[in-house]
Amino acid sequence: MLKSLVLRVFALGLLVICSNAAVAQDKSNFAYLSLEPEIVTNYISDSAQKLGYVRVSVELMINDVSQLEIAEHHLPLLRSTAIEIFGQQPAEKVKSLTGREDIRRSILKALQEHMLQETGGEVVKNVIFTKYLYQGG
Repeated sequence: MLKSLVLRVFALGLLVICSNAAVAQDKSNFAYLSLEPEIVTNYISDSAQKLGYVRVSVELMINDVSQLEIAEHHLPLLRSTAIEIFGQQPAEKVKSLTGREDIRRSILKALQEHMLQETGGEVVKNVIFTKYLYQGG
């Protein structure tokens, strides 16, 4: 009797775990899109006599695989927006970890706003820097 009860509880637990995994799998249907080639642009340096530049590889997390084609269609707009935002950053922001996170959030917000205007949906869920190099300034 106790053995039967333990087996039933175990089977019920497995059923719950499997159903939760299936629900999680259904919800996470993200796609990734790379802004190729890498972004290489100048940023505002502390000294007017020195140029600073940043070289960044950017990956975009797209809300759904079905929106990947839409994001690819708007890739020039997305890339231009990221380049523009990097070009407006001061050296201290580019060089610090907290500044880098602020830049990432600014890019994400701008991309979502542009996609909302163009498509009626945010499309971009997240922005990920996979390489981040800076020099000068």
